[in-house]
Amino acid sequence: MSDRHWIATFLDAIAAERGAAGNTLAAYERDLAHVREWLTGAGLDFTDAQKADFEDYLVYCDQQGLKRATRARRLSAIKQLYRFAFEEGLRSDNPAIQISGPGRDKRLPKTLSIEEVDRLLEAAGTQGRTAQDSLRNTCLMQLLYATGMRVSELVTLPLSSARGDPRMLLIRGKGGKERMVPLSPPARAALAVWLAERDAEEEVKRAKGKPASAFLFPSRGKEGHLTRHGFYMLIKEIAVRGGVSPEKVSPHTLRHAFATHLLQNGADLRSIQTLLGHADVATTEIYTHVLEERLRELVLDHHPLAKD
Repeated sequence: MSDRHWIATFLDAIAAERGAAGNTLAAYERDLAHVREWLTGAGLDFTDAQKADFEDYLVYCDQQGLKRATRARRLSAIKQLYRFAFEEGLRSDNPAIQISGPGRDKRLPKTLSIEEVDRLLEAAGTQGRTAQDSLRNTCLMQLLYATGMRVSELVTLPLSSARGDPRMLLIRGKGGKERMVPLSPPARAALAVWLAERDAEEEVKRAKGKPASAFLFPSRGKEGHLTRHGFYMLIKEIAVRGGVSPEKVSPHTLRHAFATHLLQNGADLRSIQTLLGHADVATTEIYTHVLEERLRELVLDHHPLAKD
């Protein structure tokens, strides 16, 4: 079996068995293609590569200046591939099982203050070429901050999930896992206004014989919905209009702001884990710096020996 066939068979398996999303499959394919190219250059393939070869590959990645997170992700892809190969009998051993990875940088997530988020939400209502654009942009930003969705989850929201003035929004996350997230009153209001505008526009299209879209945020592109890149560029424009540094703003920083502001106001990590759709609470623990600061203030404000 060729290396290309190894990768294709592995991707088919995780798509069928784990319900891996398209973005996940594309990331695995890119990483494994890079590994395959390096092995080919070294006169090797997936069938005969050994532990020492992959350790050399990681050294090569380090010498190329790849970040620790990238190297850790590449090693994870290798380990996943060989676990599959061993289980399927493609190899009688697993050369990657004992390789130690570089680990990931424990950086604090970039976030925004409540004041900065307020400026972004206000600016969204004035950003756009038409009044319809402004209504859509307001809805996008309100939903993102109210739910902490990933950008891919936001732009692919089905229209059906928003019908009936929902108090809770059903979100389909990574691996097809579903979760319920409550909507704030401002988000529900923005959603209702956008739905009315969108339905009126769809009625006009239907009258012209054009098919209706199944997405909450449709577009004329081949995907049928607003793209992640399109929203990324949009949120930068909103940041400029709102007087917030665009370098600080991305769809992911709004997700971090959602989690950080909840923790600052008393939410617990387990609740945040559920709302963000993290499979492991360890992923959510990047926000513990917020809890540590809150506990410090609690002690300084209330402990009798902390009084001057």
